Amino acid sequence: MKKYILPSIKLTLVLLVICSVIYPLAIAGIGKFAPGGGKGKTLSVNGKIVGYADIGQKFDQDKYFWSRPSAVAYNAAGSAGSNKGPTNPDYLKDVQSKIDTFLAHNPGVKKEDIPVDMVTYSGSGLDPDISPAGAYIQVARVAKVRGLTKDKVKILVDEHIEKPFLGFFGIEKVNVLKLNIDLDKLN
Repeated sequence: MKKYILPSIKLTLVLLVICSVIYPLAIAGIGKFAPGGGKGKTLSVNGKIVGYADIGQKFDQDKYFWSRPSAVAYNAAGSAGSNKGPTNPDYLKDVQSKIDTFLAHNPGVKKEDIPVDMVTYSGSGLDPDISPAGAYIQVARVAKVRGLTKDKVKILVDEHIEKPFLGFFGIEKVNVLKLNIDLDKLN
């Protein structure tokens, strides 16, 4: 019995130190070399921090480009998707509600033209990005409310499209906070 218990206890203690002390310290150390020093990449306007580049924020005023819906109300303390399947009646009702709201604020847009990312949650619930199609479909509303031409707003969207890493890792995306910060600079 001693032959198995003592090595098991030793192994447990060694793994406890590795997994609970050494690994977290190593990751925290690596994080110090990341943008923002491991505390996140903040975005500022006139010296005031307005948000984090990699955490989604709620924009629901017509003068701004809207973010992707969040299952956690944009609370970075808890990241989660909706965990409801595509046949769940509550989920379908929720998506339909988002579609109805989007159509009410974007007259002239047809239901079938709404990009899926504008009415569904991301896996984390904190996605800071939308698809270029999600941005382009909002151009008319934003331009009208701000008294700008559609072409001027479309050019701004074009400038904010981030290409896939190395040309093929990931997808094209638009960071909503960065886009809205530069949109405010147009006026």
